[in-house]
Amino acid sequence: DDKLTGVQHKYASTILFFPAAGQTCHAYCTYCFRWAQFIGDSDLKFAQSDAESVFAYLENHPEVTDILFTGGDPMIMKTRFLRRYLEPFKDPKFLPHIQNLRIGTRSLTFWPQRFLTDDDAEEVLELMNEIRQVGQRHVAIMAHLGHARELQTAKVRQAIRRLQNEAKVVIRSQAPLMRGINDDAKIWAEKWRMEVNLGIVPYYMFLARDTGAQSFFSVPLAEAHDIFADAIRSTSGLCRTVRGPSMSCTPGKVEILGLEEVNGEKAFVLRFVQCRDESWIGRIFFAKYDCHATWFDELQPLAGLSLPWDSHGLPRPLEQC
Repeated sequence: DDKLTGVQHKYASTILFFPAAGQTCHAYCTYCFRWAQFIGDSDLKFAQSDAESVFAYLENHPEVTDILFTGGDPMIMKTRFLRRYLEPFKDPKFLPHIQNLRIGTRSLTFWPQRFLTDDDAEEVLELMNEIRQVGQRHVAIMAHLGHARELQTAKVRQAIRRLQNEAKVVIRSQAPLMRGINDDAKIWAEKWRMEVNLGIVPYYMFLARDTGAQSFFSVPLAEAHDIFADAIRSTSGLCRTVRGPSMSCTPGKVEILGLEEVNGEKAFVLRFVQCRDESWIGRIFFAKYDCHATWFDELQPLAGLSLPWDSHGLPRPLEQC
Protein backbone atom coordinates (compact mmCIF):
# COMPACT_ATOMS: atom_id res chain seq x y z
CA ASP A 1 0.00 0.00 0.00
CA ASP A 2 1.62 3.26 -1.19
CA LYS A 3 -0.15 5.18 1.58
CA LEU A 4 1.59 3.17 4.29
CA THR A 5 4.84 5.10 4.64
CA GLY A 6 5.24 4.42 8.36
CA VAL A 7 4.10 0.85 8.98
CA GLN A 8 6.16 -2.33 9.23
CA HIS A 9 4.41 -5.70 9.23
CA LYS A 10 7.25 -8.14 9.77
CA TYR A 11 5.48 -10.59 12.09
CA ALA A 12 1.95 -11.81 11.48
CA SER A 13 0.42 -10.72 14.78
CA THR A 14 2.13 -7.33 15.20
CA ILE A 15 2.62 -4.14 13.21
CA LEU A 16 5.09 -1.38 14.03
CA PHE A 17 3.64 2.08 13.53
CA PHE A 18 5.83 5.19 13.23
CA PRO A 19 3.58 8.27 13.71
CA ALA A 20 5.10 11.25 11.88
CA ALA A 21 4.81 13.61 14.86
CA GLY A 22 6.67 11.13 17.08
CA GLN A 23 9.91 10.86 15.15
CA THR A 24 12.13 12.57 17.67
CA CYS A 25 13.01 11.58 21.22
CA HIS A 26 13.56 12.78 24.77
CA ALA A 27 17.03 11.23 24.57
CA TYR A 28 19.65 11.03 21.85
CA CYS A 29 21.52 7.87 22.80
CA THR A 30 24.83 7.45 21.00
CA TYR A 31 23.99 3.82 20.33
CA CYS A 32 20.47 4.40 18.98
CA PHE A 33 19.86 2.26 15.89
CA ARG A 34 17.01 4.57 14.81
CA TRP A 35 19.45 7.38 13.95
CA ALA A 36 17.92 7.74 10.49
CA GLN A 37 14.72 9.08 12.08
CA PHE A 38 16.54 12.06 13.57
CA ILE A 39 18.94 13.44 10.96
CA GLY A 40 16.44 15.28 8.77
CA ASP A 41 16.90 13.16 5.62
CA SER A 42 13.38 12.59 4.28
CA ASP A 43 14.60 9.72 2.08
CA LEU A 44 15.68 7.76 5.16
CA LYS A 45 12.95 8.78 7.59
CA PHE A 46 10.14 6.27 8.10
CA ALA A 47 6.90 7.92 9.21
CA GLN A 48 3.12 7.95 8.77
CA SER A 49 0.95 11.07 9.03
CA ASP A 50 -2.62 9.89 8.54
CA ALA A 51 -4.33 7.28 10.66
CA GLU A 52 -7.10 6.25 8.29
CA SER A 53 -4.86 4.32 5.89
CA VAL A 54 -3.40 2.42 8.86
CA PHE A 55 -6.87 1.55 10.11
CA ALA A 56 -7.91 0.46 6.61
CA TYR A 57 -4.86 -1.82 6.43
CA LEU A 58 -5.71 -3.33 9.84
CA GLU A 59 -9.28 -3.94 8.77
CA ASN A 60 -7.94 -6.18 6.00
CA HIS A 61 -5.52 -8.00 8.33
CA PRO A 62 -7.50 -9.72 11.10
CA GLU A 63 -4.40 -11.72 12.05
CA VAL A 64 -2.92 -8.58 13.64
CA THR A 65 -3.56 -8.39 17.38
CA ASP A 66 -0.87 -5.90 18.44
CA ILE A 67 0.17 -2.40 17.41
CA LEU A 68 3.55 -1.15 18.61
CA PHE A 69 3.70 2.65 18.44
CA THR A 70 7.36 3.47 18.01
CA GLY A 71 9.76 6.05 16.64
CA GLY A 72 11.58 8.12 17.70
CA ASP A 73 9.34 8.27 20.72
CA PRO A 74 5.53 8.52 20.42
CA MET A 75 5.33 10.14 23.86
CA ILE A 76 7.08 13.21 22.49
CA MET A 77 3.68 13.98 20.94
CA LYS A 78 1.07 16.11 22.67
CA THR A 79 -2.06 14.21 23.58
CA ARG A 80 -4.10 15.97 20.89
CA PHE A 81 -1.90 14.26 18.29
CA LEU A 82 -1.91 10.90 20.09
CA ARG A 83 -5.70 10.99 20.00
CA ARG A 84 -5.70 10.68 16.21
CA TYR A 85 -4.28 7.20 16.53
CA LEU A 86 -5.55 6.04 19.93
CA GLU A 87 -9.03 7.53 20.42
CA PRO A 88 -10.87 5.05 18.14
CA PHE A 89 -9.71 2.18 20.34
CA LYS A 90 -11.95 3.45 23.14
CA ASP A 91 -14.75 1.79 21.18
CA PRO A 92 -14.57 -2.00 21.78
CA LYS A 93 -16.28 -2.58 18.42
CA PHE A 94 -13.57 -0.74 16.49
CA LEU A 95 -11.10 -3.23 14.99
CA PRO A 96 -11.96 -5.74 17.73
CA HIS A 97 -9.10 -8.06 16.72
CA ILE A 98 -6.63 -5.42 17.97
CA GLN A 99 -6.18 -6.50 21.57
CA ASN A 100 -2.87 -4.92 22.61
CA LEU A 101 -1.54 -1.40 22.16
CA ARG A 102 2.14 -1.00 22.99
CA ILE A 103 3.94 2.34 23.24
CA GLY A 104 7.72 2.25 23.03
CA THR A 105 9.16 5.18 24.97
CA ARG A 106 12.15 6.67 26.75
CA SER A 107 9.95 9.29 28.44
CA LEU A 108 9.41 7.37 31.68
CA THR A 109 12.94 8.12 32.87
CA PHE A 110 14.12 10.93 30.54
CA TRP A 111 10.96 13.07 30.85
CA PRO A 112 8.70 11.71 33.62
CA GLN A 113 7.04 15.12 33.63
CA ARG A 114 5.10 13.82 30.62
CA PHE A 115 2.94 11.98 33.16
CA LEU A 116 3.25 14.44 36.04
CA THR A 117 3.31 18.14 35.24
CA ASP A 118 3.06 18.64 31.46
CA ASP A 119 -0.04 20.65 30.58
CA ASP A 120 -1.67 17.54 29.11
CA ALA A 121 -0.37 14.96 31.60
CA GLU A 122 -3.83 14.35 33.07
CA GLU A 123 -5.29 14.08 29.59
CA VAL A 124 -2.88 11.40 28.40
CA LEU A 125 -3.42 9.30 31.55
CA GLU A 126 -7.18 9.58 31.10
CA LEU A 127 -6.92 8.56 27.43
CA MET A 128 -4.95 5.43 28.29
CA ASN A 129 -7.35 4.59 31.11
CA GLU A 130 -10.38 4.85 28.81
CA ILE A 131 -8.76 2.64 26.16
CA ARG A 132 -8.15 0.06 28.87
CA GLN A 133 -11.40 0.30 30.81
CA VAL A 134 -13.91 1.20 28.08
CA GLY A 135 -12.19 -0.13 24.98
CA GLN A 136 -11.11 -3.31 26.80
CA ARG A 137 -7.63 -3.24 25.23
CA HIS A 138 -4.39 -4.09 26.95
CA VAL A 139 -2.17 -0.99 27.02
CA ALA A 140 1.54 -1.50 27.61
CA ILE A 141 4.29 1.05 28.10
CA MET A 142 7.40 -0.53 26.60
CA ALA A 143 9.93 1.42 28.63
CA HIS A 144 13.56 1.63 27.56
CA LEU A 145 15.34 1.14 30.90
CA GLY A 146 19.06 0.53 30.53
CA HIS A 147 20.26 0.89 34.12
CA ALA A 148 18.88 0.78 37.66
CA ARG A 149 19.98 4.38 38.20
CA GLU A 150 17.23 5.52 35.84
CA LEU A 151 14.62 4.24 38.30
CA GLN A 152 15.91 5.93 41.42
CA THR A 153 14.52 9.47 41.21
CA ALA A 154 11.34 10.52 42.98
CA LYS A 155 9.80 11.86 39.76
CA VAL A 156 10.31 8.60 37.91
CA ARG A 157 8.74 6.62 40.71
CA GLN A 158 5.79 8.99 40.86
CA ALA A 159 5.33 8.67 37.10
CA ILE A 160 5.38 4.87 37.40
CA ARG A 161 2.68 4.97 40.08
CA ARG A 162 0.47 7.29 38.05
CA LEU A 163 0.71 5.13 34.94
CA GLN A 164 -0.13 2.02 36.93
CA ASN A 165 -2.82 3.43 39.20
CA GLU A 166 -4.49 6.08 37.04
CA ALA A 167 -3.84 5.00 33.45
CA LYS A 168 -4.13 1.28 34.36
CA VAL A 169 -1.33 0.33 31.99
CA VAL A 170 1.32 -2.38 32.33
CA ILE A 171 4.93 -1.21 32.15
CA ARG A 172 7.42 -3.61 30.56
CA SER A 173 11.15 -2.95 30.42
CA GLN A 174 13.61 -3.56 27.63
CA ALA A 175 17.11 -2.36 26.83
CA PRO A 176 20.19 -3.25 24.82
CA LEU A 177 23.33 -4.68 26.38
CA MET A 178 25.94 -1.95 25.80
CA ARG A 179 29.70 -2.10 26.26
CA GLY A 180 30.79 0.32 28.99
CA ILE A 181 27.23 1.08 30.11
CA ASN A 182 25.58 -2.08 31.43
CA ASP A 183 27.85 -4.98 30.44
CA ASP A 184 27.83 -6.39 33.95
CA ALA A 185 25.56 -9.10 35.36
CA LYS A 186 25.21 -7.24 38.67
CA ILE A 187 23.80 -4.19 36.88
CA TRP A 188 21.12 -6.24 35.13
CA ALA A 189 20.21 -8.22 38.24
CA GLU A 190 19.84 -5.02 40.25
CA LYS A 191 17.74 -3.45 37.50
CA TRP A 192 15.39 -6.43 37.20
CA ARG A 193 14.93 -6.70 40.96
CA MET A 194 14.17 -3.00 41.22
CA GLU A 195 11.72 -3.19 38.32
CA VAL A 196 9.80 -6.07 39.90
CA ASN A 197 9.67 -4.15 43.18
CA LEU A 198 8.14 -1.21 41.29
CA GLY A 199 5.61 -3.39 39.47
CA ILE A 200 7.44 -3.31 36.12
CA VAL A 201 7.72 -6.52 34.08
CA PRO A 202 11.26 -7.33 32.83
CA TYR A 203 10.80 -8.12 29.14
CA TYR A 204 13.93 -8.11 26.93
CA MET A 205 17.70 -7.85 26.96
CA PHE A 206 18.64 -6.95 23.38
CA LEU A 207 22.00 -6.99 21.63
CA ALA A 208 23.46 -4.03 19.74
CA ARG A 209 22.01 -3.93 16.23
CA ASP A 210 24.17 -3.69 13.13
CA THR A 211 23.65 0.04 12.67
CA GLY A 212 25.11 3.21 14.13
CA ALA A 213 27.90 2.68 16.64
CA GLN A 214 27.58 -1.10 16.95
CA SER A 215 31.32 -1.66 16.66
CA PHE A 216 31.93 0.53 19.72
CA PHE A 217 29.10 -0.68 21.97
CA SER A 218 28.59 -4.31 20.95
CA VAL A 219 29.27 -7.24 23.27
CA PRO A 220 30.13 -10.65 21.73
CA LEU A 221 27.31 -13.19 21.79
CA ALA A 222 29.19 -15.57 24.10
CA GLU A 223 29.94 -12.82 26.62
CA ALA A 224 26.36 -11.57 26.41
CA HIS A 225 25.07 -15.03 27.24
CA ASP A 226 27.37 -15.25 30.26
CA ILE A 227 26.19 -11.85 31.52
CA PHE A 228 22.53 -12.80 31.10
CA ALA A 229 22.96 -16.21 32.73
CA ASP A 230 24.89 -14.82 35.70
CA ALA A 231 22.28 -12.09 36.19
CA ILE A 232 19.26 -14.38 35.98
CA ARG A 233 20.78 -16.90 38.40
CA SER A 234 20.99 -14.25 41.10
CA THR A 235 17.33 -13.17 40.85
CA SER A 236 14.03 -14.69 41.91
CA GLY A 237 11.53 -16.28 39.56
CA LEU A 238 9.58 -13.02 39.27
CA CYS A 239 12.48 -11.51 37.32
CA ARG A 240 12.63 -14.42 34.90
CA THR A 241 9.95 -13.07 32.61
CA VAL A 242 12.85 -11.46 30.75
CA ARG A 243 14.06 -12.87 27.43
CA GLY A 244 17.56 -12.62 26.18
CA PRO A 245 20.08 -12.01 25.11
CA SER A 246 18.14 -11.45 21.89
CA MET A 247 19.05 -10.21 18.42
CA SER A 248 16.24 -8.34 16.69
CA CYS A 249 17.56 -9.03 13.22
CA THR A 250 16.48 -9.59 9.61
CA PRO A 251 14.98 -13.10 9.99
CA GLY A 252 13.38 -12.40 13.37
CA LYS A 253 14.15 -12.25 17.08
CA VAL A 254 16.89 -14.78 17.82
CA GLU A 255 17.55 -15.68 21.45
CA ILE A 256 20.83 -17.18 22.68
CA LEU A 257 19.81 -20.06 24.95
CA GLY A 258 23.23 -21.37 25.83
CA LEU A 259 26.47 -23.08 24.83
CA GLU A 260 26.67 -26.85 24.37
CA GLU A 261 28.77 -29.49 22.66
CA VAL A 262 27.07 -30.93 19.58
CA ASN A 263 28.71 -33.90 17.82
CA GLY A 264 31.96 -33.04 19.52
CA GLU A 265 31.87 -29.37 18.48
CA LYS A 266 31.18 -26.36 20.73
CA ALA A 267 28.03 -24.60 19.61
CA PHE A 268 25.60 -21.81 20.32
CA VAL A 269 22.08 -23.01 21.13
CA LEU A 270 19.65 -20.54 19.59
CA ARG A 271 15.90 -20.12 19.28
CA PHE A 272 13.51 -17.95 17.31
CA VAL A 273 11.29 -15.98 19.68
CA GLN A 274 9.76 -14.32 16.61
CA CYS A 275 10.30 -14.99 12.92
CA ARG A 276 9.07 -13.81 9.54
CA ASP A 277 8.23 -17.48 8.94
CA GLU A 278 5.94 -18.56 11.79
CA SER A 279 6.94 -22.22 11.43
CA TRP A 280 10.34 -21.34 12.96
CA ILE A 281 8.95 -19.67 16.10
CA GLY A 282 10.03 -21.58 19.21
CA ARG A 283 12.36 -23.88 17.28
CA ILE A 284 15.89 -24.49 18.48
CA PHE A 285 18.87 -24.52 16.13
CA PHE A 286 22.66 -24.50 16.43
CA ALA A 287 25.61 -22.46 15.15
CA LYS A 288 29.36 -22.84 15.53
CA TYR A 289 30.77 -21.24 18.64
CA ASP A 290 32.66 -18.05 17.82
CA CYS A 291 33.96 -15.96 20.73
CA HIS A 292 34.16 -12.87 18.50
CA ALA A 293 30.73 -13.00 16.81
CA THR A 294 28.42 -10.09 17.71
CA TRP A 295 25.57 -10.53 15.18
CA PHE A 296 23.62 -13.27 13.46
CA ASP A 297 25.29 -12.83 10.07
CA GLU A 298 28.69 -13.66 11.58
CA LEU A 299 27.54 -17.14 12.61
CA GLN A 300 28.53 -20.30 10.74
CA PRO A 301 26.65 -23.63 10.56
CA LEU A 302 27.84 -26.80 12.25
CA ALA A 303 29.19 -29.55 10.02
CA GLY A 304 26.35 -31.28 8.19
CA LEU A 305 23.79 -28.68 9.28
CA SER A 306 22.57 -25.36 7.88
CA LEU A 307 21.47 -22.12 9.48
CA PRO A 308 17.79 -21.19 9.15
CA TRP A 309 18.43 -18.11 6.99
CA ASP A 310 19.80 -17.52 3.51
CA SER A 311 22.56 -15.16 2.36
CA HIS A 312 20.10 -12.25 2.52
CA GLY A 313 19.16 -13.07 6.10
CA LEU A 314 15.67 -14.28 5.17
CA PRO A 315 14.33 -17.49 6.75
CA ARG A 316 14.78 -20.70 4.78
CA PRO A 317 11.74 -23.00 4.48
CA LEU A 318 11.77 -25.37 7.43
CA GLU A 319 12.00 -28.45 5.22
CA GLN A 320 15.30 -27.20 3.77
CA CYS A 321 17.05 -27.20 7.14
